[in-house]
Amino acid sequence: MSEPERPGELAGLLTSAARRWPDTDAWVFDATGERLTFADVDRRSGELASALAALGTEPGDRVAVMLPNRPEFPLLWLALARLGAVLVPVNTNYRELDGEHVLAHSGARLAVAAPEFAELLRTIAPRTGVRRVLTVAELAPHNPPPAVRVVPEQPANIQYTSGTTGAPKGCVLPHRYWTTLAHDLATEFPAVGTDDIMLTAQPFHYIDPQWNVALGLASGATLVVLDRFHPSTFWAKVREYGVTWFYCLGLMPTLLLQTPETPRDRAHRVRAITASAIPHELHAELERRWGVPWYEAFGMTETGGDIRVSPDDHDQTVGTGCIGRPSRYREAMIGDATGRPVPRGETGELLLRGIGLMHGYHADPEATARAFRDGWFHTGDLARMDGEGRVYFVGRTKDMIRRSGENVSAEEVERALVLHPAVRTAAVLAVPDPLRGEEIKAHIVLGDGYTPEEVPPADLAGFCGDKLAYFKVPRYWTYATSLPMTPSERVAKGELRRADEDPRVGAYDRVEGRWR
Repeated sequence: MSEPERPGELAGLLTSAARRWPDTDAWVFDATGERLTFADVDRRSGELASALAALGTEPGDRVAVMLPNRPEFPLLWLALARLGAVLVPVNTNYRELDGEHVLAHSGARLAVAAPEFAELLRTIAPRTGVRRVLTVAELAPHNPPPAVRVVPEQPANIQYTSGTTGAPKGCVLPHRYWTTLAHDLATEFPAVGTDDIMLTAQPFHYIDPQWNVALGLASGATLVVLDRFHPSTFWAKVREYGVTWFYCLGLMPTLLLQTPETPRDRAHRVRAITASAIPHELHAELERRWGVPWYEAFGMTETGGDIRVSPDDHDQTVGTGCIGRPSRYREAMIGDATGRPVPRGETGELLLRGIGLMHGYHADPEATARAFRDGWFHTGDLARMDGEGRVYFVGRTKDMIRRSGENVSAEEVERALVLHPAVRTAAVLAVPDPLRGEEIKAHIVLGDGYTPEEVPPADLAGFCGDKLAYFKVPRYWTYATSLPMTPSERVAKGELRRADEDPRVGAYDRVEGRWR
């Protein structure tokens, strides 16, 4: 048997798929019923590429895209890839402040949005470098797209992700990032192939549906796309479409277990499920209920697919917190504070290296230098490695809140809150939560002349919600006349945490609408 084709860039992956499986369904969009074959994807992305080229889009140009889960998002991504241009996904939950940061920081000159988001982007655009905001309907194909030679090292995305501090950072992801991940998952476990039907329920502005698209192009598998994750109907959709493999993360496994059991729970074709951050205590129950193995995996926006459990290790690692072994394209090390390896079994920082990682953080050489040191990418996550080379996740070193699978930068929320004219200082901390993993608490110091009665938590929450995505709005609120400070005039968050024996006591709970 001849070696399978392994293009190193997205356009080559698409061309190969259209030639090998022209009449096979590449994508099925549940919300609209649209089905696109691999030949359709090739043709329609080419039409969009010609329309973008007619607007002057050239190799290296950044184009912001704010669209829901519809075919136009991945079609635009592939169209830009054909031109050597760069996709800048914009989270559809973003509002004025976080949306403006992504548009301005990325250097995008063109934005494409769904009609429901176009007004927001047109409001923001004059404060950024964006010169035109168009809807997909305004992209009219002209001549065939120009022939552009794209190499694997060229950027395909600037993918924004919340960092440890400040506003989201833009990860520069080359074509090689996507094709490395796709080829690995197609040829190693879970070995997705032409007989498989995949499913994704995450928004396309995240990397998960995007690497699902790349995996489909590399493997010939069909990808079913839901509008979003609905726990009550998720498994019905899995059965309806005959799904054989899917990936999920964050709160999704817990929410699925909270749905009522039915006699049809095991009536499906799923052969394996890959998930990140499977709750240890729920792992065995997830497998019992649906009668299928769940395999833990670890990856980051910066690094792609890094570590995962395989069938060889599955049975002995269920519920242990094991995230598996490094993929064949990754090397992992557990390092101490100096970057030197610690003995097996000891906890340290998880370090990664290999091919297909991000090139760095866009327009942020200092953050890039901090992340890449001595040839290793420093994840900021704590882990340990056993004698067999299996990795176990221990915790995070970052000042970042993980709420329902979303990374929330505490500093970004603080910067939004202090824009309120009545807020002098704000400190945002994580609060453990059994459902969402972590919730967000805001400590507020009001300016002179303002009282909590005049500036209640509901007003601050509404202000914050106008500036940032809904999942970044704190649930818990408390007021103080001052906050403990470090010698460098930063809030001493360690002192705040130690003072909060139960951080919910005495705080206003926005969800329950009461002071606790």
